[in-house]
Amino acid sequence: MSHSPRSILESVYAYKAFKGQQEAIIGHIIEGKDAFVLMPTGGGKSLCYQIPSIIRSGVGIVISPLIALMQDQVQALDQLGIRAGVLNSSLSAEEAKKVKRNLFAGNLDLLYVAPERLLMDGFLDMLASIKLSLFAIDEAHCVSQWGHDFRPEYMQLNVLRHRFPGVPRIALTATADVPTQREIVNRLELSEAKIFVASFNRPNINYRVVLKDNPRQQLLRFIRSECAGESGIVYCLSRKKVEETAEWLRAQGFNALVYHAGLESELRKRNQDKFLQGEGVVMVATIAFGMGIDKPNVRFVAHLDIPRSVEAYYQETGRAGRDGLPAIAWMAYGLSDVVVMRQLISSSEASDERKQVENRKLNALVGYAETTLCRRRVLLNYFEEQHPVNCSNCDNCLNPPETWDGTIASQQALSCIYRTGQRFGAAHVVDVLRGVENERVKKFRHDKLSTFGIGKGLSKAAWLGVLRQLVAAGYLAVDIDGYGGFYLTEQSKEILKAEKPIFFRKDLDASTKKAARSMRAHSAVAKGGGTLDARTKSLFESLREKRLALAKKKRLPPYIIFNDATLWEMATKRPGTLRDMQAISGVGAKKLESYGKEFLVVILQTG
Repeated sequence: MSHSPRSILESVYAYKAFKGQQEAIIGHIIEGKDAFVLMPTGGGKSLCYQIPSIIRSGVGIVISPLIALMQDQVQALDQLGIRAGVLNSSLSAEEAKKVKRNLFAGNLDLLYVAPERLLMDGFLDMLASIKLSLFAIDEAHCVSQWGHDFRPEYMQLNVLRHRFPGVPRIALTATADVPTQREIVNRLELSEAKIFVASFNRPNINYRVVLKDNPRQQLLRFIRSECAGESGIVYCLSRKKVEETAEWLRAQGFNALVYHAGLESELRKRNQDKFLQGEGVVMVATIAFGMGIDKPNVRFVAHLDIPRSVEAYYQETGRAGRDGLPAIAWMAYGLSDVVVMRQLISSSEASDERKQVENRKLNALVGYAETTLCRRRVLLNYFEEQHPVNCSNCDNCLNPPETWDGTIASQQALSCIYRTGQRFGAAHVVDVLRGVENERVKKFRHDKLSTFGIGKGLSKAAWLGVLRQLVAAGYLAVDIDGYGGFYLTEQSKEILKAEKPIFFRKDLDASTKKAARSMRAHSAVAKGGGTLDARTKSLFESLREKRLALAKKKRLPPYIIFNDATLWEMATKRPGTLRDMQAISGVGAKKLESYGKEFLVVILQTG
């Protein structure tokens, strides 16, 4: 196919211009060179190997870790008129034979396979008998032993360099800190590959962290006030909590589904399909759900428990707003989260080296949760990217938190913990500090200590905030192998000796009305370029209804027909002819032919 990358971008994908480094990456691969691409979710990684596969002679082999992701991509490519196939365990013997016939006949531009199949006896030999345009290794972070998405088979993919030395390889991921980037390059033997690192910034995502205070009710208020009727993901740490949260959300009137590794595979697949193909579905899940989920109109990702690392948080929140429209990353956070996560790390069978790495990663995430700075700047700084100004699209920018000098309070708390024997939890320590003469305090004669009652000036909630932030800053630790008591760390000497002051944030619920108003205003501007007039909004909803009806008829996820951003552009520009419709971003030649008339009728009727 002798077309230029730009002509394919415009005629097939119906985009007017490449994003960021896409054009440079595509040109590099077309020249037959290797590349490592780090690009955030929604940045357009797939075009970086799809367009070269169309242009170069032969078929592009895409190595992907998930069956759902492969099928989703192939369905989307089919709607664009691109010749793509998949070989995985979900196919019947006859379906697999048909794909192989197309492969040997040269009727495929792209073939998606799992790494396990690629490495099977005979499969590499089969590939050696056909013309190959490239190898694309998607979700390349799966090669990292330090990540929660580790797939052992990925470590064997360096075989491609030796078996097919003349075929260019492109490894792609959305999430990798600098050590993980080095590991990917080393494991896949990409030392001579050109490295393309795009910005990690997702400007359309609003980041928020709220202090846990009845988190279910906090979640309910958030969804109802800002994301009613929208699709979203709620992450929980345990399978039990996933089940209970989904059941509770259903009782509140939400279409909530469950996904975790303990479910039967058929039920997991059914729930995932419902999420991908439905509108307004909330998926409650563990981290088992999400990698490769290509649903672009996920409007929120909520965490009821903190993830293990900034990478995991970034990857999970990155599933929101892939269409570029406003989305929200909301997380409820508390001291108990830190304690539980440290217990999980401590009780794991990992090596001491791995545990140290995981604790450092957790510390970075806790620092993000506690920060008073622009969250986007903190997040990007973790990936060694600078954001020169505050983002004006996170809770700390929209509602700058108040801080207070907690040096004396910290000294009082640390002294109290030391004098009570460094073996009691938050409730008891706070009772001693506030001078509460209860049975437990008297039993241990802690009412006789010099620290008894020295903290009467602060409320119970304020003291709990002090203890939480001391743990987050590393001045206190929790005995996770015993009864959860506090003990002092080496760092705590800095506070006790008054070598440095310490400032705390005042604990306020970050999801205030002011933040909500700011987010709604931001959404309005991002979607419509101004206020949401009723006529445009009504047309947008009518177009969504048409899309859903067509999707059900064709058994496709709605966004594969058109994503929300395309429908919004239709609603605002109101094309009056098919020629006008073709000017809408996302309406390529094949989609114009397949769906143009039906959507045009809706626009003209709603007028």
